[in-house]
Amino acid sequence: MSFGRLERRKGSEPMSEINVTPMVDVMLVLLVIFILTAPLLASSIKLDLPKTDAAKSGAAPAFVTLVVDKTGQVFLNDKPVAADALRTSLAQTAAQNPDTEVQLRADETVPYGKVVEVMGAAQKAGLNRIGFVAEAPQAFLPGKP
Repeated sequence: MSFGRLERRKGSEPMSEINVTPMVDVMLVLLVIFILTAPLLASSIKLDLPKTDAAKSGAAPAFVTLVVDKTGQVFLNDKPVAADALRTSLAQTAAQNPDTEVQLRADETVPYGKVVEVMGAAQKAGLNRIGFVAEAPQAFLPGKP
């Protein structure tokens, strides 16, 4: 009667390599913690700022609208304007506030050269903040052309 084998099995050998999976998990958790706390550290200084009437925090940014229609006619704030009058009006606007934004709207059939000409007039006047206004494409709806 035997209670077990007489043979001996060799036990499992110790690992000679480092398991990096737990280390990567810890590093990712630390990364997430730093990402979440970084914005909080930037605004941690509490200040009592002085109050003045000169500071206008709610003031809307100034802008002018330039429109170039299909025929190449230029409109400044929805009023037709000639090339010379456009340059002088933009120069006056830049003298009053050089941070004024130019919102440029051009018809898609207008030649590229005309759009560049209007942009150049704005930049020569000293208005370097130029934004292009475009419409978002309509989503495709089944059953509608």
